[in-house]
Amino acid sequence: MPHRFFVPPPLHAGDSCVLPPGPTRHVQVLRLQPGDAITLFDGRGGEWQARIEQIGRSVVSVQIVEHLAVDRELAFEVTIAMGMPANERMDSVVEKATELGVTFIQPLLCERSVLRLTGDRAEKKVAHWQSVAAAASEQCGRTRVPTVQPVRALSTWLAGLASQATGRRHVLSLRAGPHGVAPGQPGESLLFLSGPEGGLSEAEEQAALRTGFQPASLGPRVLRADTAPIAVLAALSLSAR
Repeated sequence: MPHRFFVPPPLHAGDSCVLPPGPTRHVQVLRLQPGDAITLFDGRGGEWQARIEQIGRSVVSVQIVEHLAVDRELAFEVTIAMGMPANERMDSVVEKATELGVTFIQPLLCERSVLRLTGDRAEKKVAHWQSVAAAASEQCGRTRVPTVQPVRALSTWLAGLASQATGRRHVLSLRAGPHGVAPGQPGESLLFLSGPEGGLSEAEEQAALRTGFQPASLGPRVLRADTAPIAVLAALSLSAR
C-alpha cells in the first residue's frame, strides 16, 4: 500500500507539486525513490494517486496522477468542546479524536482548568494540535483533517452559541442525564461539551443548559478529562458502522 501524506489544498490531476517539509522528511526517512507511488490527500475529500519525480536534499517533487473518490468519514458532524487537560494529554485527545472521526475540536478555558493558555502561547499550541490532527489523519486513512479551533473561555464560547443553531447539544455530566449517547444520524450536527480536570462547575453546567445543551452521562464512573470525549466518539463511531 503506498505511503500516504497530507498536502494543503488545492491538488489537481496532472500538476506537479513540492511536498511540505513534514512529508519531505518522511519520504527521505522511508528511503523512497523517484518513480515510487505515494498517496496524497488535501482535506477536501478523496485521495490523489501520485508518483515521486525528484528527491533533493530538502525538496521532493511529485506528479499528481488521478483523484480517487474514497470516503472514510462519519456520516454526521461531531464537535468536541472540552476543558483542556494538562501536560501532553491534549495531544493524545486530538490524535485519538481524529482517528475516531471528529470534525471540530474546541479547546476551552474553564473555572477548574489546570492548563491556562492565552495569547501567543495559545496560538502556538493550536498550531501544534492542528499538525497532530493532520498526522493522525495521514495514519488512519481519513480524507479530511479536523479543525482545531482557537482557545476560548467557556463563558465567551457559550455566549457566541446562544444565537446559533448547531444541532444536538450535550453536556457530559455526573449530576444528571440518561446513560449512553444516542447514535448520530446522517447529516446531523452533534456538539459535546466536556469539562477539564475536576469537571465543569455547577454554574458552568447551568450556563450550558441555558444555552440549549442537554445533560448526558457516560455511566457511574468518573472518567478523566482526556477519556470522556474519546468515549463519546468511540460510541458514536461504533454506532455508525
